[in-house]
Amino acid sequence: MKAKSLIATLFIALFGALAGLFIYTRFLDRNELVIGNDRERKEIEENARYTSLAPQSGVIDFTYAAELTVHTVVHVKTKATVSSTYSNPLYEFFYGPGYSRPREVRGFGSGVIVTSDGYIVTNNHVIDEADEVDVTLNDKRTFSAEVIGRDPSTDIALLKIKATDLPYVKLGNSDGIRLGEWVLAVGNPFNLTSTVTAGIVSAKGRSLGLLDNQYRIESFIQTDAALNQGNSGGALVNTRGELIGITTAIISPSGAYAGNSFAVPVSIVKKVYEDLKQFGEVQRGLMGVNITDVTSEIAKEENLKEIKGVYLTGVSPDGGAKEAGLAEKDVIIAINGEQVETTSDLQEKVSRYRPGDKLAVTYLRNGKKDEKMVVLRNLEGGTGVVAPGSASTSVYGATFAPVTSNERQQFNIDGGVKITSISEGRLRDLGLSRGTIITSVNGQKVNTAADFRKATNDENTLTSIEGYTPDGTYFKYQTRR
Repeated sequence: MKAKSLIATLFIALFGALAGLFIYTRFLDRNELVIGNDRERKEIEENARYTSLAPQSGVIDFTYAAELTVHTVVHVKTKATVSSTYSNPLYEFFYGPGYSRPREVRGFGSGVIVTSDGYIVTNNHVIDEADEVDVTLNDKRTFSAEVIGRDPSTDIALLKIKATDLPYVKLGNSDGIRLGEWVLAVGNPFNLTSTVTAGIVSAKGRSLGLLDNQYRIESFIQTDAALNQGNSGGALVNTRGELIGITTAIISPSGAYAGNSFAVPVSIVKKVYEDLKQFGEVQRGLMGVNITDVTSEIAKEENLKEIKGVYLTGVSPDGGAKEAGLAEKDVIIAINGEQVETTSDLQEKVSRYRPGDKLAVTYLRNGKKDEKMVVLRNLEGGTGVVAPGSASTSVYGATFAPVTSNERQQFNIDGGVKITSISEGRLRDLGLSRGTIITSVNGQKVNTAADFRKATNDENTLTSIEGYTPDGTYFKYQTRR
């Protein structure tokens, strides 16, 4: 009896299991469920696919971020015409000494699509001086790109192609990244398209002196994701596929990847992109101060409890900081309630604002903490919008940029402007060329293009020019009106 009872019990259990399996597969199979419309069902299936790829048991999976990002990164190709000087005796016989013959130079890099209608962010050095810029998408379509604007101070440029419904990257939060966090770099090293490398965030707020610009803003994200030539302008993303930086540079004794790579944080990129798109020119807000990091010597001299903050070595007499009451030797420790520890930290935070914006600046003076409201000003000293091109206003057919700190040291000068491009006009007629540094016009020192224009009375008077040729030769011209 016991044996028969056991067999009956097993039979009933087996029958129940088979019945349950039949009902589930016939009526409750999730593949047969109809949820919403076709679009909603596809979204659910796609989410389910990536949910299954989520990190488990401490294992990091990069497939979601890679697949999400690779189609938003483009291949940027440039073409430029430069002059080469030949010393061939045959050429010199016909054309004279130093005959210059134009030649074509091609370059390449990466870019990141940030809108579905074709706006692309890349590095300024990728497209600098290019006559033509072409963009190849991941689906192999190629477009001619328009340069909307560029910003040498952050090494960011904005391109536009005529296309719609493009995949684009979602902007993340570079402020929220942490040391040791996994990141991916997507770009086109050595013209190898759609390349993905991985690494971790090694450091934040790096200032390396890589950008040769008086108003440079460097607060790089450092990673050990492999970058090489062609990666410039590509995407640095987190494991969610969100853009946290634009890959920009490496430090290497050989020119190839050697363990450290750097990206402009998206907090800077976003502001530059929005300004270039809306105004065609970056609306850079300046406090009007000279700064350096607090060192142990400064901390001891100023009786500071901690070795952090930004020390003011000078305050411009016509700047917003001076007007607000800040003074030399003050130590800035916070901007709008956010802690500031280094100069790169301060520059990055201020770079998010435009001329006319007010910043609550917390600082230490003689050991006492205080706060001032500083109104940022533009490069021309005002608080209004800077029109496109006015940061490098054309005067007599030439455009200008302020000299860099390296150039000031090299030529032992305290200011000046450098010719960045030159076309038909008075300056070309005088024999000046691109790269010439001008320190004085009509007896007046010049530090900006606006100074140059003012010194010439809006191009009405030109009696003297003083400066240095690109090879470092000092000159002083006396001209006729």
